[in-house]
Amino acid sequence: MPEIMLLAVSMGDPSGVGIEIAIKAWLERRPDLPTFFIIGKAEVFERTAKNLGLEIKIANITNPNQAHDTFTNALPILDIAGKVYDFKAGIPNSDNAEIIVNSIKKATELAISGDVSGIVTLPIAKSVLYAAGFKFPGHTEYISHLCSEHYNKNHEAIMMLSVDGLRVALVTIHVPITKVPELITKDKIITLARNVNQAMQNDFGIKRPKIALLGLNPHAGEDGAIGREEVEIINPAAAELRAEGIDITNALPADTAFADFNRAQYDIYLAMYHDQGLIPVKALDFHGGVNTSINLPIIRTSPDHGTGFGIAGKGIARFDSFENALKMAQTIAQNRGKTNAS
Repeated sequence: MPEIMLLAVSMGDPSGVGIEIAIKAWLERRPDLPTFFIIGKAEVFERTAKNLGLEIKIANITNPNQAHDTFTNALPILDIAGKVYDFKAGIPNSDNAEIIVNSIKKATELAISGDVSGIVTLPIAKSVLYAAGFKFPGHTEYISHLCSEHYNKNHEAIMMLSVDGLRVALVTIHVPITKVPELITKDKIITLARNVNQAMQNDFGIKRPKIALLGLNPHAGEDGAIGREEVEIINPAAAELRAEGIDITNALPADTAFADFNRAQYDIYLAMYHDQGLIPVKALDFHGGVNTSINLPIIRTSPDHGTGFGIAGKGIARFDSFENALKMAQTIAQNRGKTNAS
């Protein structure tokens, strides 16, 4: 990891809002913004800035370290192999799938090699990549694959979404709700909770994390009256984890677990399925949420929103989430540095 904080940003889909929010964040350059550079094509940023009526200076760099010297006066962009095909705001083009994937791959490789402190990924449209033969469900799985391939060890990322005062990790992610019950197993909960506990210690400096475990059924099953998963799977997993010294609750009713007086008690929630965990995050701060891939050997964060094709090119996209993702990556890098030094 470099001595001075440096973050690589994959450019995402050129037809979405990712280019706009990166430009706006750089133009604002608030005092606490970490230094970052883009992995992509300068022409995408130049044309997008022009179409939005924004004036931006770009520095083409050939080495990540050059970003430190140029960031104050120009947005550093590290060029990558591949061609950018025709792109229009709000109209995705699957011909650009190759360069989108190349950008993610290059960012991950730089993090693995230690040339950057971490990576932040701008939004992609999975359907665009699927049309070009992309074999992974999304960013998270692809980056996990690259890490596993390099280290010759399975590295399965855990998706954590966060806003100020709330962190939520997910047991299941992008699967139909009808598939969720069969995917929730005692072993999976135990493995996830162990890794979440470790991440809270190493990445966030919390010595003894308090984990809130959510139930699957209404009212956490009411002792088996409204479902047996809590009685037969979730609570037994929690008991085994507590025996190991992990501070985790039994299954909590999800309809009350996120009340403000409950949020104050816990460092992170472990939700059973996607919407159960993400609705409270997005309700609390729709524009500022961050997606963090924990349990990886590298640091990866991203804005907690998609490509926003519906508002792309209109100049109204907010960069709150991207800025927070940069700061989250910085925080984790600093905490990992302290852990490694101790």
